[in-house]
Amino acid sequence: MELEFLLEQVIRFNASDLHIVVGAPPHLRIDGRLRALEGLDIIQPEDSEKLLFTILSDKQKEELKKNLEVDFSIEMASARFRVNYYYQMGNLAAAFRIIPKHPLTLDELHSPSVFKELIKKEKGLVLVTGPTGSGKSTTLAAMINEINENYDKHIITLEDPIEFVHQHKKSLISHRNIKEDTLSFARGLRAALREDPDVILVGELRDKETIHAALTAAETGHVVFATLHTNSAVQTINRIIDVFAANEQDQIRVQLSMTLVSVISQALIPRIEGGREAIYEIFINNAATANLIRENKITQLYSQMQLNQQETQMLTQTQSLLEAIKANKISVEEALKYATRPDELKKALK
Repeated sequence: MELEFLLEQVIRFNASDLHIVVGAPPHLRIDGRLRALEGLDIIQPEDSEKLLFTILSDKQKEELKKNLEVDFSIEMASARFRVNYYYQMGNLAAAFRIIPKHPLTLDELHSPSVFKELIKKEKGLVLVTGPTGSGKSTTLAAMINEINENYDKHIITLEDPIEFVHQHKKSLISHRNIKEDTLSFARGLRAALREDPDVILVGELRDKETIHAALTAAETGHVVFATLHTNSAVQTINRIIDVFAANEQDQIRVQLSMTLVSVISQALIPRIEGGREAIYEIFINNAATANLIRENKITQLYSQMQLNQQETQMLTQTQSLLEAIKANKISVEEALKYATRPDELKKALK
């Protein structure tokens, strides 16, 4: 068993992830479900280190020894992989996530048309949210690619590790790897303001310092794209505000009401005929919703999303699920599993 062979199986079976854990054979995640690679032996403790240490640099080995986990990316002829090494029960384990060498376009992803409007913004904060494995990085890469192909911009990406690598087209792109090119997301964001960017991509808004730096960058005339592990616009806005102390929240609400452009919350749901279907909730900030954010009436945002949708271009997750069910793309059972408002979906189905 060789690591290169296992990574080739990810490509061969069109999987998203490879898992190597002692006590089980290697597993692939295909269409969202884990499956053991048939015909391969159970991985023993000594096999794990022998297999996984082959691609680590001395620096990465030191970091793994010190922190008991390490993030990095590797490149093969046909794909890149985002990698996390970690220990479980004292044994080395790993998760590999495939990153296509060339980002898909918004058209290839069949993304909502409003996405092409969002990339035209000259300033503000655009958030793509969802659980791990929901396609956030793919969506953001497609949006960055659209800018790169059509506009003369300086794009700075801050990632841990770098996932999609964009070639310079109309835009100039600076990829910065956390811990290699800058020490942290927050530090990289602050420095970016002195690097003449038009667009900044932040791999993840992890903490208060990073969120504050992203809001400041968006406020000072830059477009900031970022991700959060939240499932809806309301949850996302609450999460950002709740990161700050009570005496700071009024100011953050005002800042967020002025800088927030959109929250795109997405999930990937198994299709009836195989593969996965992207389901979106799209929130677009406007005068009415900005006022609700300022006045701390966040719970009323969902009702506002349901009004004048042809004009606002907003979409609820329930509507997106219903469309996919009616088109016979996903089953009702799968839709209910992923629904953030299952009772609303059940009522709509009746």
